[in-house]
Amino acid sequence: MNLNMMQRDFRRWLTTADMASAHRLAADRRGLDVYQNNYRVQLMGCLEATYPILRSFIGDAAFRHAAAVHIQRNPPRAWTLDAYGAGVEATLRTVFPDNPDLHELAWIEWSLATAFVARDAAPLDPARLAHADWDRARLGFAPSLHMARLTTNAADIWSALQDGIEAPEAAMLPAPAGAIVSRRGHVARLRVLAAADFEALQFARAEGSFGALCTRLVDRLGADDGIARAGALLADWIGNELLTRVSGIRQS
Repeated sequence: MNLNMMQRDFRRWLTTADMASAHRLAADRRGLDVYQNNYRVQLMGCLEATYPILRSFIGDAAFRHAAAVHIQRNPPRAWTLDAYGAGVEATLRTVFPDNPDLHELAWIEWSLATAFVARDAAPLDPARLAHADWDRARLGFAPSLHMARLTTNAADIWSALQDGIEAPEAAMLPAPAGAIVSRRGHVARLRVLAAADFEALQFARAEGSFGALCTRLVDRLGADDGIARAGALLADWIGNELLTRVSGIRQS
């Protein structure tokens, strides 16, 4: 057996407990069992560290059951274990299909974790906007920005457990809300937005055009209210460091 074949068999044993691979590697399987146990314990510890709020909310037994399913189906594919928490939301949709609160709670925790380590980008300096050509201006948003629609009170659950108080019972929202996660300074933050504000941010991020956003809001709210609303949204995005650039600055 050459080194490449040995490495392939060892990986199969660790990730899937493939017996054929184990037989090719060693006559005594006890040593292999130790390696496999260490592998799974490390991944379990990684998920526990990444999703402490989720674990606290559903309890150790349910969390470890879901984590074991995730480990079985998703061997590490990145160079760092920091990335291993990706996809837990999808695993929860399989393990707990009737619990959207858990899916959304996992989204919140993973988005906060990835926002914290997102690529640095300096927030937009408002002074640069004095000469912006708003008809042509293109908006650039922070790399740390994550967005999702929430159908449950997962944000309230996360906030309560983060503050060390008793979490409310899971409940569906009367209407879907928008949630955003971003990093401001060295702190990743969660905000829940009204549906209209979330939709406007989603549109601006997808289109990148402030003029198109203004047109959309004017069509919905009328000229004066639409332009005023666009200006208020822009001020909010700048104040919360969601914007990093505006192209189309006229030279003075």
